[in-house]
Amino acid sequence: MLRPTAVTAFPDDFSLARYYLFDRLAEGLGGKVAVRFGDRGYTYDAIAIKARKMAGLLAAHGVRRGERVLIVLPDVPPFAWVFFGTLARGAVVAMGNPQATPESLATLVRYTRATAVVTVPEVAVNLRAVVETPESEVLAMFVVPDAPTGADPEQKLTQEVSGKLVELAPALEAANAVEPTHVHRDEPAIWLFTSGSTGEPKANVHTGRDFAFNTEVYAKKTVGYRRDDVTISVPRLFFGYATGTNLMFPFAVGATAALFSERPTPERVVSAIEMYRPTVVTNVPTMLGKILEHDLELTAAGKPPLDLSCVRFSLSAGEALPEPLLRRWNERFASDVYDGIGSAEMFHIYASNRPGDIKPGSLGKVVEGYELRVLPEEADGAGATPCAPGEIGVLWVKGDSVSQGYWLDRDKSFRTFHGHWCRTGDLFRVDDEGYLYFAGRADDLLKVGGQWVAPLEVEECLLTHPAVAAVAVIGVEDEGLTKTKAFVVVRSTHSAAPELAVELQEHARARLTKYKYPRIVEFVDDLPKNDRGKVDKKALRARA
Repeated sequence: MLRPTAVTAFPDDFSLARYYLFDRLAEGLGGKVAVRFGDRGYTYDAIAIKARKMAGLLAAHGVRRGERVLIVLPDVPPFAWVFFGTLARGAVVAMGNPQATPESLATLVRYTRATAVVTVPEVAVNLRAVVETPESEVLAMFVVPDAPTGADPEQKLTQEVSGKLVELAPALEAANAVEPTHVHRDEPAIWLFTSGSTGEPKANVHTGRDFAFNTEVYAKKTVGYRRDDVTISVPRLFFGYATGTNLMFPFAVGATAALFSERPTPERVVSAIEMYRPTVVTNVPTMLGKILEHDLELTAAGKPPLDLSCVRFSLSAGEALPEPLLRRWNERFASDVYDGIGSAEMFHIYASNRPGDIKPGSLGKVVEGYELRVLPEEADGAGATPCAPGEIGVLWVKGDSVSQGYWLDRDKSFRTFHGHWCRTGDLFRVDDEGYLYFAGRADDLLKVGGQWVAPLEVEECLLTHPAVAAVAVIGVEDEGLTKTKAFVVVRSTHSAAPELAVELQEHARARLTKYKYPRIVEFVDDLPKNDRGKVDKKALRARA
């Protein structure tokens, strides 16, 4: 049982717009650059002015306190003033992926019952038929240019807009600026979506205090965001992991968030590091591996190796960071990576490695202010007897950032939320020192030959082979039997061949219990990712 050691309280009258943005003006930081986008910079003062006008614009179009504003934008500066302007209006932020299919985004509009949508022209065109139906609750759809990094994100649109479509920049210029609405700390403020790894994504309804609580105990006290930090992110801003680390957290301490709007390939991430010289990088395990491979390719081509000397630390979350990958990273860059575990249900990270306390292979210790319990899978309440150290069970989390529940899914809410506690569905073990170790999800386990196999264990074993850059293991049906199949991305220093497949199988057989080795090995150029940057095992199962 891992208990909290501190509690953070917030007043009843509590606006996230004030907490993250307008309080920085009171601290004298108005002239400091808050957002960088290529060679463009936007100060806290400038963003505050635009956020006030955004709040006024929403009010002028009839968007009321408590109604949803759906932000479907790439990582461009308007994301910041739309985000904080929505909170200043007292409306509720919901976010979507601009790269999602038109069908998925149309469903999102209907599901959120948004009264305003802010998006780029291509998405606006695709959503127009949905937004302009008589039954639509959308009052206005504000359109922002899909600007490449460094371009003017408020440039004049080349296409005409009409009907419910409104060009944001000129509308914002003409809008009346208003001060943030007074809202209660327990009013809904932001909806955060699950990754959908075990079904359709669901929205977690979060109140204002949830975000401020985690900001205080995790961002400020655990990993230590500072005023002089410059941050960048591999995950995109619509994903709560990045909304926190590359927007809310830097704004909370008066730091600078650097954005790039293009798809985060290894080359683009490295280019952003060279451009902005960030001190904090929000990352995911798959991109850590790709950056290492990119560095090898540069060296092989006789080019200068990567320079990450500016980075104080990187964050890793979203999926397990295998110990072999972390060790390779440390050997090459000598740069700390703080691996942690969080969820949309709890807003953000509640257990993490941290400065001066990194244990490779683990997800660190509980973040101060949270309480964790590893309980038997059949436990139906947090009062059950915890598993002994080293035993695998389901992780339960208690903390003041817990969701109010899933929107329009009361039954799932009953299964997940138990008062102050959240049953995560993730399998963990905890050692005698309080370090947590991820063991996969209960619904990921495979029964092979009558024995349970955790894909994560097989993946971590294969990653210790020098030929393996990335791997994902799933179960496939073969003549009525479940067999393990490994999809393997081979490092640039090796070649995919039948002989290598056999070698990888023998590598696993020598290090794992015999029945756990992958019966099938398939070499692939890359692993599919979902819109959160996680390996998309549903896509792999469909392919298999």
